[in-house]
Amino acid sequence: MATLGAVVGGLHADGEIYRAHVTPNWMQGRTTYGGASSALAVAAALKAFPDLPPLRSAQIAWTAPLGGEIEARPTLLRQGRSASFVRVELSAGEQVGLAALLLFAAPRESEIAVAPPLLAPLPPRLDPIPAPDRVEFGKNFEIGSTGHDRRGIPSIMHWVRLKDRSHLHPLVELFALADGPPPATITLFPRPAPLSSMTWQVNLLTPEPHSEDGWWLIRADADSADGGFSSQSMKMWNSAGQLVAVATQTVALFV
Repeated sequence: MATLGAVVGGLHADGEIYRAHVTPNWMQGRTTYGGASSALAVAAALKAFPDLPPLRSAQIAWTAPLGGEIEARPTLLRQGRSASFVRVELSAGEQVGLAALLLFAAPRESEIAVAPPLLAPLPPRLDPIPAPDRVEFGKNFEIGSTGHDRRGIPSIMHWVRLKDRSHLHPLVELFALADGPPPATITLFPRPAPLSSMTWQVNLLTPEPHSEDGWWLIRADADSADGGFSSQSMKMWNSAGQLVAVATQTVALFV
């Protein structure tokens, strides 16, 4: 089975298309785990347009199952003086399974500056949480409990690290990890049941996100759940307590 570095490293150009092969250990049911497919989309954009400024924001929609042989189509929609937009579509066969709109933007002089606060003290990293046998992609991660999760409260906070993060661009690593923990509504489930991430908006708060030891702290809070869908807010800190990304996500619930 391939590491994420091997999967992403296998992205190769075929005309205007980039091709990759996703191995079974990165699958989540019928489709590629959302963090891995998002990481592939970001990696394809970086390969196609290596001279763009830092990535600032990503809007991602998972539209259909993806797996096996995948095609990535990165398109530069606009390149301005400071901001550029790239669209990336991932498909398996004729069906688009992921659509991403990425904003790359260089810093500009501004009189406005608001620094995100440090998280201190950091919550402890407690006993690891084993991935259920049915969650194949989860075996690629180390996930540590913080003691924050409680049944009946739709909020989770986990430490997450890739077991093998070699040969990964820091942005690709971040997107692969940021969707690793389960949605916050999992604490409300009366029994095991499927769920599926549908859309994801990720805003990066630093042009060069990184965590020295590979550990990232991720918190998700369900803002609402009704009619089989949940909306949740997410935050991601590095191991120094620096807030590096905030996100919102729509999740389909089959319970």
